[in-house]
Amino acid sequence: MNFKTSRIRDCLRIDLPKIQNPAGKITSINENVDIPFSIRRVYYLYDVPGGEERGGHAHKKLFQILVAASGSFNVILNDGFEKKNIHLNRPYIGLIIVPGIWRELSNFSSGSICLVLASELYDVVDYIRDYSLFKRLKNEK
Repeated sequence: MNFKTSRIRDCLRIDLPKIQNPAGKITSINENVDIPFSIRRVYYLYDVPGGEERGGHAHKKLFQILVAASGSFNVILNDGFEKKNIHLNRPYIGLIIVPGIWRELSNFSSGSICLVLASELYDVVDYIRDYSLFKRLKNEK
């Protein structure tokens, strides 16, 4: 996936495996089977105060899957040309975000948890946190 050529259409909602029985449900995620990359890092966002936003950045090479493990939130995707708002509210639905997509998370419900599965370890160099720089990089010839 190329940073400059990635588009919102490359970000996909996926159904994660769901096993149901009378005692409850379980979703397990197997790297390179249920998702298209190896998982190098797992983290989650929680206790986000009402009205606060998270994200506000893009990645150069990192792939992510976001899951509303509890509650709900919105993900605004922006490829520098188009924007799309996606509402996540099911723990068995994942949103794959490819490199080169600006993302903002907002509208967190009370008690929500955003689970993130990432293809890379944390690397500050991989982040683009300035939107005007993001736009310039996407539009370079």
